[in-house]
Amino acid sequence: MKPKVHELQINKLSNLSKSLFLLNDTITFLNHGSFGACPKPIFEAYQQFQLELETEPVDFIIKKAPQYLKEAKNRLASFIGCDASDFFFTPNPTTAVNTIMRSLKLQAGDEILTTNHEYGAMDRTWHFYCKQTGAKYVRQEISLPVVSKEQMIAEFWKGYTANTKVVFLNQMSSATALLFPVKEICDKAQQLGLITIVDGAHIPGHIDLNIAELNPDYYTGTLHKWMLAPKGSSFLYVKKEFQDDLDPLVVSWGYESLFPSDSRFLDYHEMQGTKDISAYLCTPTVIDFLEQHNWKEKALLCKQLVLDNYQRFCDLVNTQPICPINTEFLGQMASIPIRTQKHIELKELLYTKYKIQIPVMPLNDMVFLRYSINVYNSQADLNSLYNALEDIITTTDLLQV
Repeated sequence: MKPKVHELQINKLSNLSKSLFLLNDTITFLNHGSFGACPKPIFEAYQQFQLELETEPVDFIIKKAPQYLKEAKNRLASFIGCDASDFFFTPNPTTAVNTIMRSLKLQAGDEILTTNHEYGAMDRTWHFYCKQTGAKYVRQEISLPVVSKEQMIAEFWKGYTANTKVVFLNQMSSATALLFPVKEICDKAQQLGLITIVDGAHIPGHIDLNIAELNPDYYTGTLHKWMLAPKGSSFLYVKKEFQDDLDPLVVSWGYESLFPSDSRFLDYHEMQGTKDISAYLCTPTVIDFLEQHNWKEKALLCKQLVLDNYQRFCDLVNTQPICPINTEFLGQMASIPIRTQKHIELKELLYTKYKIQIPVMPLNDMVFLRYSINVYNSQADLNSLYNALEDIITTTDLLQV
């Protein structure tokens, strides 16, 4: 039986919003969470910056870009709740975490406490660092299904030892799409004298964010996911007392600068050679777009659509939700636990035969089918997925129920 709650509103929203995006109309796109989707007006602003750059590269890079960048940072600072002098743009959170990691100077035996729900690229980054230094990456188990925030917090701190020096935590996990209680964990970590690093890749434009209130030592998030910016726009926030300890990932003109600004921190990390920063410069256009289109209100409808369908999909594949079905744990994504030995083949079949773009992701000893909902989606998109899964269960061995 199809869910009826909010369906009329959602379908109306979808019909109005699809025309704003560049997405292929022949594909049911249920994977906004991986790389986002950029609306036409924002993409046009992006191209305009690129055209301006190529029209007069020297004048643009030396004179115009720094002013555009200043405006972009001021607008983003207000949006994410921090000071513009305390962050710099990066192409992605992986670059941000690599920058942090190489400056930590941990010793052999020191421990980085994390969870077993982290993004694969981050796990690989920390494994590389630990091989170089002898530090230990502790992937503390957060069991499923999640029952409460209190359970998550208690399980996380079971991994703490006298050797723990760093807490690394995603605010929303990629494979399981779960929101983690980072505020509570950051607060306790501060009391214990630990360095706190938060991977908020899925947060800006998705979940309300105020970095000052969250109070991490380091925070990275993307603009190209839920804020709808062009690809390759992210940021790294660093608390003031750690800024002088952060070495540049790339040593260039900002190091021992001939024309230093009043922030060595920004000189080191913003002056790293020739590159196209057009995606960063679009930030004012991005924020204007979100505000003009009342994106927060639209996001609430998207979240409701996620919640309305979660149990329905779990029932279809004969599994249970991995958390309580509410906005304390879920945003505009949900991950359905499925039974399959062929997750790559399943994803490919959904795309090639049914024209559905959706990730199928293994994590630990489970596999998840994660659907993401943005304003261009409707109940009809989820019905298409439901019908495809029904057919796959009936006609193939890719899903066990």
